[in-house]
Amino acid sequence: MTPAPDLVIDGTATIDGATLFASLTLTLAAGQWSCLLGGSGVGKTTVLRLIAGLETGAEFTGTVTASDGLSVPERVAYMAQSDLLLPWATVAQNVTIGARLRREKPDLARRDRLIERMRLQDHLHKKPAELSGGQRQRVALARTLMEDRPIVLLDEPFSALDARTRADMQDLAAEALQGRTVLLVTHDPGEAARLGQSIVVMTQHGLTPCQPPHAAAPRNVDDLETLETQGALLRLLREEAA
Repeated sequence: MTPAPDLVIDGTATIDGATLFASLTLTLAAGQWSCLLGGSGVGKTTVLRLIAGLETGAEFTGTVTASDGLSVPERVAYMAQSDLLLPWATVAQNVTIGARLRREKPDLARRDRLIERMRLQDHLHKKPAELSGGQRQRVALARTLMEDRPIVLLDEPFSALDARTRADMQDLAAEALQGRTVLLVTHDPGEAARLGQSIVVMTQHGLTPCQPPHAAAPRNVDDLETLETQGALLRLLREEAA
């Protein structure tokens, strides 16, 4: 894997002439987790899709640049809120789908290591319908890691999980994505407080940073500073909504 770069998203977006988000500059530090929060419809997913080079339905005036000057979309792995697993494929096949679609030979040894890391070795030949929600999300995370990209975009990937499974997945993701430049879009102040090394609240009018806890992520859910950051984020989100 090539070294993870800093990323800078600078610009504004409109839909049919109406402002989606005003001029903003969002900087993602190399090798760190940045968390982006905000209400529905302010453009958080649009930012993710702009970084990934995907269609957004919006008109973007601005730039997405990497500190090393190289192209960004080719170095992105994306994990959506829905696991997007192929229902007819096994766990092993879903994890390697990227290479297969590119007509490349998948690294089966790497696949097996990732599946074991996600504690899925006993489910290798099962199909998604035979898995729990948490297991499906672990398959999706393994598939994301299989791409071995330095930039990882996470669009509320754990929001549909129960509290215990969500905490387990957060821990797994934090461990597995060390050294990557990660952008996590979330509605959950607690998740941002646990995982964020940089935390920003987005509105139609711009960005408001929030000081993250000093402890290394993932932080304990009952850590005092984590709880204080969670509370500060919730207050900020409520103020913005009002």
